[in-house]
Parts: sequence; structure tokens; C-alpha cells
Amino acid sequence: MDARTPNKSPFHRTPAFPVLFLQLFVTLAVALALWFFRGWIAGYSGLLGGLVALIPNSYFAFRVYRYSGARSARAIVGEFYSGEAGKLILTAVLFIAVWLGVKPLDVAAVFGGYLAVLAIGASALLIVRGFPKH
Repeated sequence: MDARTPNKSPFHRTPAFPVLFLQLFVTLAVALALWFFRGWIAGYSGLLGGLVALIPNSYFAFRVYRYSGARSARAIVGEFYSGEAGKLILTAVLFIAVWLGVKPLDVAAVFGGYLAVLAIGASALLIVRGFPKH
């Protein structure tokens, strides 16, 4: 008997959605600010740095919120482990792709965008606390 219960609620109803949405907003805002103050190269470098953090976080959220309910507890724990492993691998692959595939690149802007998005993830509990629980 398979005790896993697929989550039937849409993704925008999960607690991860407001965090990911805010991370997307910060990614675009950092890229725009870098472009405005430091030029085109810094702008797209900051955008790429933000996406290097946002894409793996989205993958992790998708994996973790695939199942719901108490009967799915074992599946949810397994998804946490596999989602985190996939997130780390995807982050490494994306960084390598950015370093090798994008020239010219502003390294400080890449790390600035990446760290700005990570800061949003670190404050996720503050963001999710006010999230509606419908």
C-alpha cells in the first residue's frame, strides 16, 4: 500500500510560494539596480547570480511540497533529502555554467545577486508567518 498522498492544492497555495515570489522580485530589483548604477554587464551578472539561487530553491520547493498529509510523512522526509541534494548539485552546475559560459562577467555582481536572494531565503520564516492558511 502506498501511503504517499499527492498534494492536490496549487503551488501558489504552498508556504514556499511567497518566498519564491519575493526572491524573484529581489532578483529583478538587484539586476535593475546594478544595471542602472554599474552598467549592462553588472546588470545581467546580478540577474544570473539571482537565478543561480532562485532556480535551485524552486526545485527544492517543488520536491518538498509534492506530498501532503500525515500519511505522507516518510515521503516528505525523503523529498527533503533528495530535494536538498538536488538543490546543491543544481547550484554547482549553474555556477559552473555561468563562469564558463558567460563572458564578460562581473563576479562581484554575480555574488551580490546570489547573496541577496539567499538573504530572502534566510528570512523565510518571517515571510511565511503572515501567509494565508486557506
